[in-house]
Amino acid sequence: MLTHEDNETLVRVGPGTAMGRLMRLYWIPFLRASDVERDGQPHRVRLLGEDLVAFRDSSGRVGLVDHACPHRGAPMVFARNEDDGLRCVYHGWKFSVDGQCREMPAEPANSPMCARMKITAYPVRERNGMLWAYMGPDAEHAPPLPDLEWNLVPEENVAISIRVQECNWLQALEGEIDSAHAAILHGRVAKDGVINTWKQAQDLAPTFECVVHEGGVRIASRRTLDAERQYVRVNQFLMPFWTLVPPFSTYPELSGHAWVPIDDEHTLCIMFSYHPTQPFYEKTRKVFKEGHNGRETGHASDASFEPRPVTVPFPKYWSRYNRGNAYQFRHDLQVKTYNSGLPGLWVQDAACQSGVAAIYDRTKEHLGTSDTGIARTRRVLLDSVRKLQAEGQRPASADHPDRFMVRAVSLTIPAGGDWMALGGPFMQARLGADFGYQP
Repeated sequence: MLTHEDNETLVRVGPGTAMGRLMRLYWIPFLRASDVERDGQPHRVRLLGEDLVAFRDSSGRVGLVDHACPHRGAPMVFARNEDDGLRCVYHGWKFSVDGQCREMPAEPANSPMCARMKITAYPVRERNGMLWAYMGPDAEHAPPLPDLEWNLVPEENVAISIRVQECNWLQALEGEIDSAHAAILHGRVAKDGVINTWKQAQDLAPTFECVVHEGGVRIASRRTLDAERQYVRVNQFLMPFWTLVPPFSTYPELSGHAWVPIDDEHTLCIMFSYHPTQPFYEKTRKVFKEGHNGRETGHASDASFEPRPVTVPFPKYWSRYNRGNAYQFRHDLQVKTYNSGLPGLWVQDAACQSGVAAIYDRTKEHLGTSDTGIARTRRVLLDSVRKLQAEGQRPASADHPDRFMVRAVSLTIPAGGDWMALGGPFMQARLGADFGYQP
């Protein structure tokens, strides 16, 4: 359980908030590079409560600027993207990707106003098909992009999906570091089905152990297989909003999320699945894109979206499974087939994370031993916020990109074995290196 004050500290991310200040020390992924076309339609974005538009100019550079023209507040999402700038349709003020005003057609030719005028703009970098923004206090001395393995391997090794979720970022993130729910929430009523054969399903009451490191927290769940063996899954939380999930034995892959705060009540869920050494499985990629037998997988399928007007942030990525339609819950399916009655993996997670409220009152929680990782992650976040506020101390990972080169692992070890010692080499990500063990 959290106090009301601590909950508010964790969930509020807008300008001037404690958590928002921490988040702004990091590069933030926010769109696929292909979403922003050269001289194309500006794309409405909201990050950490700030309203912005992204555009790619005639030279291929990407800008991320305020959504309102500083002249008289016209929407920049309607602006003409032309001749290396974004031109407001109201009076023709034109801005380059750095936010500098370049033209004011309705003002005198010698007006000094143009040189003085700048729109809010954040630096954007592009790497392996993703766009990253830096919204920190010293953009000229921004840290390097984080060394996250999924965005460093070749693009063909990775499957990516993006969706908007109707809840605070922390509620969404906590769902993925919670290893206790998987075989229960995602299981079937009958004993058939792949999920019911997971090793997690053989022991629904694992023990949890956490290890804090400079990048975040390792959260291990230890399950008994038999008298001699235990199965250990180690999820990773990485500052400030990353989660990594261990592989399974069938078609092993590494996966995880960036749980990017859109604002206090909406999250941009960027999911990635990748193989460290080979192109991603085409069969699996197809299932991600199309769903499976009419149900969703871990990734949002192409058919799961309900497009919004261009004035809405991330208009392509709103889901047709939402609180307003009960995530398309069906009681008959719950009785006969699926424990949850909800249509697929990510929908089941989203419904539990978002179904009650966009910001849940954590003073009403009753945490158990299975919530050890969640409690430790909250403490790490609160400690980081307080150190930044009181001493100006930045988390190590904000300035050292190598702190992100880690992997989640799934290991079968001798009963009582030291998972840190046995799994340590496999939790270190090395570009071009395979898993190093049999998941």
